[in-house]
Amino acid sequence: MKIGIVGSGNMGAALGTIWSKKGHQVMFSYSKDAEKLNRLAALNSNNAQGTVEEAVAFSDVIMLSIPYSSLPEVLSNKTIFQNKTIITCISGLQPDFSGETIGLGTKLSISVAEHICHLLQITKVVEAFNTTFAEILQLPSREIEGKKPSLFFCGDDAAAKEIAATLIEDADYTPINCGGLLAARTLETLATSWVQFAVVAGLFPRIAIHSLKY
Repeated sequence: MKIGIVGSGNMGAALGTIWSKKGHQVMFSYSKDAEKLNRLAALNSNNAQGTVEEAVAFSDVIMLSIPYSSLPEVLSNKTIFQNKTIITCISGLQPDFSGETIGLGTKLSISVAEHICHLLQITKVVEAFNTTFAEILQLPSREIEGKKPSLFFCGDDAAAKEIAATLIEDADYTPINCGGLLAARTLETLATSWVQFAVVAGLFPRIAIHSLKY
């Protein structure tokens, strides 16, 4: 699979590195540190680096892991994203727990993932990887005490969700399908709560969600 990483910060860099080791072709883009893109590209023969436009053109799947404030800039050229599957883990949460987050009763009526759908006028958008931490992705293994963490995802396009589930498994998580993209409103709220709970409990960032099945 050809994957374009748009946003090569801690999360995007970690996911792209994992996927390239699994045999996927990965192009990294959009980093504050241009030299970092060169280092990521040099890690594996499956890796490359380029501009956002080049990464999108190269890819079948786009991992969108940019800051919330960068959305208008990165998505300004809507046409390049047509017919692409987009996975987003974007959150409006700031380090001080402020920012544009969903929550019940806040001013936002739709999730970030739905907002991306509306901006680009596409349906192949999947919310995923917002209930884990980059520090977990940077470890040699995601397994904790012999168990894989769970990862929730949602979207409206069945084919896009199948792709996302495969990439979630390739990242060594157990995918849990949460339904249509409407669920991103509560999934993003869960992600915000999860970060806050982890920090307040003194467990951030070495903690993961594991769903027990009966």
